[in-house]
Amino acid sequence: MIPGLVLAAVALGAGLWGLHRLAHLAILRGLRAPRVPHDGSMALPGLPQQGLQKLQLQGPGGSRLVAWLALPAHAPAAGAPAVLVMHGWGANASMMGPVVAPLLDAGMAVLLLDARCHGESDDAAFTSMPRFAEDIAAGLHWLQSRSGIDGSRIALIGHSVGAGAALLHAAHTRTAQPVRAVVSLSAFAQPQEVMRRWLAAHRLPYPVIGWYVLRHVQAVIGASFDDIAPLHTIAAVTCPVLLVHGRDDSTVPFSDALRLQRAAQHAELLAVAGDHDLREEMAPQSAAIIDFLQRALAAGPARPAADFAG
Repeated sequence: MIPGLVLAAVALGAGLWGLHRLAHLAILRGLRAPRVPHDGSMALPGLPQQGLQKLQLQGPGGSRLVAWLALPAHAPAAGAPAVLVMHGWGANASMMGPVVAPLLDAGMAVLLLDARCHGESDDAAFTSMPRFAEDIAAGLHWLQSRSGIDGSRIALIGHSVGAGAALLHAAHTRTAQPVRAVVSLSAFAQPQEVMRRWLAAHRLPYPVIGWYVLRHVQAVIGASFDDIAPLHTIAAVTCPVLLVHGRDDSTVPFSDALRLQRAAQHAELLAVAGDHDLREEMAPQSAAIIDFLQRALAAGPARPAADFAG
């Protein structure tokens, strides 16, 4: 009798483990970002192809990150200020191309980075906003060690998940890699809300199924949605922040930008006519973005972020 009960318990446990494993694989597959190839030869608007240097950087865990560096025509002896640009979920570095020419014209070097599982960078079992932030840290480490770059004057530009990752990095960084400014394009306020919208779009009811998916995703990425939410991290960022958001954004509502601004009184808000992508809006808004970056990069030495209370 007892051996039979033990065997039944083992069989039940194995069955439940099998279901859990299948659910894990299904969730990873369902949330996996599409890998979009670069357009042509990575030619960017207003920039000759020879103006871009293709790089392979060492990423987290020995991974390979592909990046493109563009240098201004003239730089001071101390080195040029630099901007690291991170794309959003399911995008790639070339999609951030419209920001490059205005930054170069303003005398700033630009590093365009492909996150893991995106563009030409290495694959991984999964990626996430914290992993985007890890990739940003790897790009910053490379920039700060390169000759011709003023490692004390580096800013971040990120779009959507890339914007959330930029804020996450700036919030957690203390002394090793302080950044002087963050330009957030189309950032969401709370990833749990994004996930709830994804569940609704896929007709997955939140009770039981949706709750399990959200709980499992947090376990996989190793962080709670609340801890990594831009609504939380932006308050811990000590450098200047510019929030750029489309009034007609159908992916992340404009109200998210207002919530982020309220959460960090030092943040500036630039409301633009446009949807979530913002690529077409970059040229008309480049003067305002450049002005913000020049003010931030011309200020005194970068301050380390305050200790982040998770």
